[in-house]
Amino acid sequence: MDSLIPAAFKIFVVLHILFGSLGLVAFWVPVLGLKGGVQHRKWGRVFSVCMLVTGAAAVGISTCTLLDPLGTHPHLTDPAWIRGIFGWMMQGLAILTLNLAWYGWLCVQNRERHEANLEWRNLALQAALLIASIHCAYQSWRADLPLMLGMPAIGLATVATNLWFLYKPQRRPLDWLREHIKALVGAGISVYTAFFAFGAVRTVPALALHPGLWAIPLVVGLGLILYHQAAVARRAPARG
Repeated sequence: MDSLIPAAFKIFVVLHILFGSLGLVAFWVPVLGLKGGVQHRKWGRVFSVCMLVTGAAAVGISTCTLLDPLGTHPHLTDPAWIRGIFGWMMQGLAILTLNLAWYGWLCVQNRERHEANLEWRNLALQAALLIASIHCAYQSWRADLPLMLGMPAIGLATVATNLWFLYKPQRRPLDWLREHIKALVGAGISVYTAFFAFGAVRTVPALALHPGLWAIPLVVGLGLILYHQAAVARRAPARG
């Protein structure tokens, strides 16, 4: 059993790197390109699928880490720290990525029939992210790792805003588009954050968990969300 966990870990890492790398590139085509066109839809699908596979692989990586922290990270020495950062926090970010990718995909698919957004997988991902966020906050307190609190803060905000849209009584005509932008750019923020943080551990360990490094995708992503949502707001009066 001990030898199977590192082997499974390596398989999940390969999947994570392959689909995550493609997703990092695909992200920019719909963000920077012509909205609603063939290329936008094509690369948007590629990005969404990549995020779902990347998030699922990250759940596998974090689970293997929790079961065998030293076997999966032999270059590190503190099991509690490994479980906190590469176990519980990475698991939370993985569920956040799955949540945002699936939610954002449904928003654009179900633009004319909102009730279809209330399907069981979408609601289950809201519950899973809520539980993961609360548990990550608890593990942060238990291990005295305040850096882990960034994930619960974003996770709880995501669940709150998603549920508000899903259940609010009145929706404006382009609300689905605002949520689509928020969710899929948010998934991009999540995967770029993981890339900078966890990917830097082996290359530049001193910077891997530096808050300044984590702030780069967050600031860029929030800027993109605000810019595109402002563009939607300008379109809304023209559409009546």
